[in-house]
Amino acid sequence: MKARLPQGMGGGPQNMNHVIRQAQKMREDAEALQADLDEREYEVSAGGGMVTVKIKGTKEILDIAISPDVIDPEDPETLQDILIAAMNEAIRKVEDTNSAEMEKITGSLSIPGLF
Repeated sequence: MKARLPQGMGGGPQNMNHVIRQAQKMREDAEALQADLDEREYEVSAGGGMVTVKIKGTKEILDIAISPDVIDPEDPETLQDILIAAMNEAIRKVEDTNSAEMEKITGSLSIPGLF
């Protein structure tokens, strides 16, 4: 008794070559997108705009702008908290953008070593 595969399944070496070409194209697209994402710059504010962080897609901090109004020698903890919040939000923004953009190419496909 022979098993019948649904249309598009099987196909031998020709089908495998097609799958390999698709995977290579996906990898090339993902690498090009990653290069673009690495060059992007994001700006995030925290503390009601008192601190602004500029970050690159590689998660490299490019600039931190601090409003003089938030600098209080008697209360450095507030400034520290706002800085931490701004940097964490900047990193989150980069990661979320990268994930969303990459998912457009890969869908939810995750093959170890492909990207």
